[in-house]
Amino acid sequence: MKIAALVPMRHHSQRVPGKNFRPLAGKPLFHHIISTLLTVPQIDQVVVDTDSEPIISGLREYFPSVLILERPEFLRADTVPVNDILIHDTSCMEADLYLQTHSTNPLLTSGTITKAIDVFLGVYPKFDSLFSVSRLQTRLYDAQGKAINHDPSVLLQTQDLPPVYEENSCIYLFTRKNLMERHHRLGLQPMMFEMDAVESWDIDDEIDFSITEFLMKRKKKQG
Repeated sequence: MKIAALVPMRHHSQRVPGKNFRPLAGKPLFHHIISTLLTVPQIDQVVVDTDSEPIISGLREYFPSVLILERPEFLRADTVPVNDILIHDTSCMEADLYLQTHSTNPLLTSGTITKAIDVFLGVYPKFDSLFSVSRLQTRLYDAQGKAINHDPSVLLQTQDLPPVYEENSCIYLFTRKNLMERHHRLGLQPMMFEMDAVESWDIDDEIDFSITEFLMKRKKKQG
């Protein structure tokens, strides 16, 4: 199957100005995920959808094999859903399977992406899409104070609680057919792919840059 990796990157960021091209561990944030994707053997083409001139210039200089899709004006507002952007991108780049991730997941490794693709191809078409998750084993409550995943009258250790899973937005695998029919990355039979929570760290606020850089340095020391 021909696999294309899609990475949408806005120039504007609501919480952290210039987030996608801000330096992290000595290079612009978006360099990390692009470098990772280019080492995944199953990926045939890496595609970046962006409206950012610094990102476009950086891709042309450092990653010439990446296909750049300049985002049209009607898709540039902050309110535009990512699925609308993906519908546009998949119309510009034909593939059997699309993998979508974000520049804000710089700790995601090529090994994890490779494993996700292999696992999905092993169960497709029984499962029609895949999304990555992080396991949570903690006491959770809804907005009304009702316990979600435990009985408050029985004080189990957290490691003994039944796990729940958080969609961590690191990896999505889907076909254009499902995307068009459901206007969503996930099909009718999606598969959850559990991954290491450390790799799923998402850069959303200022402090995330410091935490992620610390984790990168620690990993480098550990070899």
